[in-house]
Amino acid sequence: MQVSPAVTRCAALLAVALGTAAPALAQSPKQDWTPVDRAIGRSGSMQAGDVQKYSFPRADLRVTVAGVAVKPALALGSWVAFKAMGAGTGQTMAMGDLVLLESEVAPVMSKLQSLGIEQTALHNHLQHETPAVMYLHVQAQGDPVKIAEAVRAALALTKTPNGPPAPGTVGAGFELDTTRLASTLGYAGKVTGGVYQVSVPRAEPVRMGGMEIPPSMGLATALNFQPTGHGKVAITGDFVLTADEVNPVIRSLRDGGIAVTALHSHMLGEEPRLYFMHFWANDDAAKLARTLHGALGHMKVRTGGA
Repeated sequence: MQVSPAVTRCAALLAVALGTAAPALAQSPKQDWTPVDRAIGRSGSMQAGDVQKYSFPRADLRVTVAGVAVKPALALGSWVAFKAMGAGTGQTMAMGDLVLLESEVAPVMSKLQSLGIEQTALHNHLQHETPAVMYLHVQAQGDPVKIAEAVRAALALTKTPNGPPAPGTVGAGFELDTTRLASTLGYAGKVTGGVYQVSVPRAEPVRMGGMEIPPSMGLATALNFQPTGHGKVAITGDFVLTADEVNPVIRSLRDGGIAVTALHSHMLGEEPRLYFMHFWANDDAAKLARTLHGALGHMKVRTGGA
């Protein structure tokens, strides 16, 4: 029996009225990250942009910079983030940053290379720290379980704690006035592991190989604040910059007494080309927040953060 177009339209309208959806409009199921959790040895957390992120704080390290004991949440957090490359493909893109002692770099790099994980940068983020710490940036595409297994095998060559990360420190009783910091910066953050962490995304999209990379995969400017007593705070993190923004931000930071500790790339083949500028200071919290706010003013960033 032939069904008239009018009857088809009526059926569609009835489906909408009853709260049902036609099969063609059904959404694809969300990515199941449980097998990846098992492969990497811990549960991940969902981030903006449908990114699954796994954190590996180097709680085993006792790193100091100019007398400041660096908390893992300030500058010693390894991580790997995954994003599905297309519904039903089973393929993902992964990016990450591994915090390593100098003695760990060669064995970790060799293991990753043997298992198909690419390295995109190796460098310092801090200066004059004891012991010296290096940062190995990685990327991969393919089966997320195999990528997770490779990362786990590489980290097994280090003393990175293999259990789940300890619960983060809640904001109650935090030594800094985070409301004031957020107001000064123009962007709000959250307290994690005794550190106030602020993330500032860039305004324009960033793509690699035709795929848009969300800020939660390491492409947002990170501003981290660790209280050091008497209203002072140690700050570090990285500004994510285009070439024309690099030197204006350097001048702004230096004028405010903030040291620039590194300038380099983290990725290969991204568009636009990005540069990552790391920094350090231990000074009055309000003063440093004002300087950071001024530096952000030289960048194309999303507004309305705080």
